[in-house]
Amino acid sequence: MSIAKAVLSGTVYRNPEKRFTGNNIPVTSFTLNIDEKEQSLIRVIARGNNAETVEQAVTKGDKIVVEGRLQIAAIKSDDGADKKVMELDLSGYEVIGSTQSSSQKTNNDKVVEFGEVEAEDVLIGEEEIPF
Repeated sequence: MSIAKAVLSGTVYRNPEKRFTGNNIPVTSFTLNIDEKEQSLIRVIARGNNAETVEQAVTKGDKIVVEGRLQIAAIKSDDGADKKVMELDLSGYEVIGSTQSSSQKTNNDKVVEFGEVEAEDVLIGEEEIPF
């Protein structure tokens, strides 16, 4: 697995989806399109107690800046083939343009820091991202 720190900006392509690990740790993921001309999708994963904040503060269509560790994850596609996808393990974010009014959202104007979670405690979803 390769790991690198990255700061990316783009448009939220899919609404956040919250799941829980076997240890009942919340994990929220969403897809970020980093290139408006060509679909360049990166899966963003928020872990720990602040995963719920991401679910409430981020909506499809929002312009957002994310920061975290960029990594390659191996997943199985629907047809059973092994695929590799680019993921960002989120450490902070800032919504810079929202599709909803500020009264309908929380935390849309500050960077949110995320706590550390052990990698083996986190469930990586099986959703496939087309490249």
